[in-house]
Amino acid sequence: MPKPPHMVVPHAVVIGAGIAGLATALRLRARGLDVTVLERHSWVGGKMRTVASDAGPIDAGPTVLTMRHVFDDLFQNAGTRLEDHVTLISQTTLARHFWPDGSTLDLHSDADKSSAAVHAFAGPEAAQQFDKFCAKAERLYAAFDAPMMRSPKPTLANLTKHVLKQPSLIRDMAPLSSLAKSLARDFDDPRLAQLFARYATYVGGLPQLSPAILSLIWQAEAAGVWVVQGGMHKLAEAIAACFTGMGGTLRTNCHTQSIETDNGSITGIKLQSGERLSCDCAVFAGDPRALATGQLGPDVANVAPQTKRLKRSLSARVHSFAATPHGPDLAHHNVFFDSDPKAEFQSLAQGRVPERRTLYICAMDRGKDTGPPPLERFEIISNAPATHADTDPQELETWHQSTLQTMAGFGLTFSPTPHTNSITTPQMFDAMFPASLGALYGQTPHGMLAAFQRPTTHTPVNGLYLAGGGTHPGAGVPMATLSAQHAAEAIWKDLTSTSTSARTATPGGMSTA
Repeated sequence: MPKPPHMVVPHAVVIGAGIAGLATALRLRARGLDVTVLERHSWVGGKMRTVASDAGPIDAGPTVLTMRHVFDDLFQNAGTRLEDHVTLISQTTLARHFWPDGSTLDLHSDADKSSAAVHAFAGPEAAQQFDKFCAKAERLYAAFDAPMMRSPKPTLANLTKHVLKQPSLIRDMAPLSSLAKSLARDFDDPRLAQLFARYATYVGGLPQLSPAILSLIWQAEAAGVWVVQGGMHKLAEAIAACFTGMGGTLRTNCHTQSIETDNGSITGIKLQSGERLSCDCAVFAGDPRALATGQLGPDVANVAPQTKRLKRSLSARVHSFAATPHGPDLAHHNVFFDSDPKAEFQSLAQGRVPERRTLYICAMDRGKDTGPPPLERFEIISNAPATHADTDPQELETWHQSTLQTMAGFGLTFSPTPHTNSITTPQMFDAMFPASLGALYGQTPHGMLAAFQRPTTHTPVNGLYLAGGGTHPGAGVPMATLSAQHAAEAIWKDLTSTSTSARTATPGGMSTA
């Protein structure tokens, strides 16, 4: 991409090639900036990582793709189309749910089909309650998409004004209730309350402590779930390829040592190798707690100070393995519930790994146009507390055997049987993602004000911005991608407001003076 005449092109450095860092880089490159991405690991995608197997790469991070419009917009902004870079397969079965009593429930992309399934599962009154819950989730999502998720810096005052214009929202929000209490009112059947309570864990929270408004997450799934052909990591690789294809620079195995400033403004990035990169602006797309704890140098230790005192989100123990399954028919997304959810969440609240647990199983090779191969790829996620303390090998082996027994209780076994070496622990996540303490979702979402305590893209350091799941609007692949949009737009606004010659973007990513 050539430089516009008579214009010095600003240099932006993005630290971290997770989904947020890559999306920010792509947006900035589309604006015509000279962009360098620095990634300490050998792969792109951050938590959207894989492990090798005889069946091919297995996802060991996020598995669910929702809010497709966020990614359509990202690629369109770069002058291309999402479908030209990855193959997405829409799921008619959103998820398959299993209970120890032998009951099962499929939720579908067709709302009427889901309602009929709930009717067959729990009766006509449950179906009516489900329909009301869906309508409430849709209203909440529509009401808070713009003032919260799409606002670069939401405030309680602005949100209050927004809600007072629609007083009926107060009842839907249930501001004095937790998600668990709200769902207990929504559903008489405890299995349905248990199902939707797990949505709190999707953002690293516990249902008894998370706000009731998180029920809107169901609307994000009800609006559509997609499988990425080849695995979720293919999306990150596609963004990276698009970015480098537009002339962006991507450097992996490149460890940032510190961010340097002068008089409160960013001046450059120092690498562990001793190399120094000067820049006009930078985006930190890792856990913002790394800045606050001084891991990127003293010049930026005043950024996101709240991350040092606020509690961390949940983590997980993640199995990633290839095997042939035996037992119940699996969809792409499956949840095997424990009979006592309160015990699991109480253990997590106390910082302990639950003895009994609900298991999420992603059957990566299901939910596609063709049948699964003989050797399939699986990712099994079990919630765990965030910690950086050493793992006791004997405890992990005991937990692993218990997990196998839990699956066997549903009639599900695998050949060959996975071993503990297929597990990624919170301690491993902490080592991969510095200062995270193993938390996968940044700060805890507990409490009504949690959304307003999360760092936003602007920082006290001029020219330094934040993006990622630990930054507003929060955890999850779509939310992290929206944070990238907030960061890129903030940078462009700040650059153009201080430039002596305003710049404008043209379709295809060119920038002219």
